[in-house]
Amino acid sequence: MPKIKTHSSAKKRFKLTGKGKVKRFQAKTSHMMRNKTKKAKRRLRGSTLVSKVEERRIKVLLGVR
Repeated sequence: MPKIKTHSSAKKRFKLTGKGKVKRFQAKTSHMMRNKTKKAKRRLRGSTLVSKVEERRIKVLLGVR
């Protein structure tokens, strides 16, 4: 069996947590920041978990499953 290659763009965008969940960063942070409120910008700063529906597909791209 050949080794499974990791999807290059997926490994740059997602990380696995200790319990095996998939962590991602928020979208909408790159431009038009002056139109967003301070509260919105503060909320977008942190990371969040990928939804359960998408988790399996991303793990395949990362070569986990």
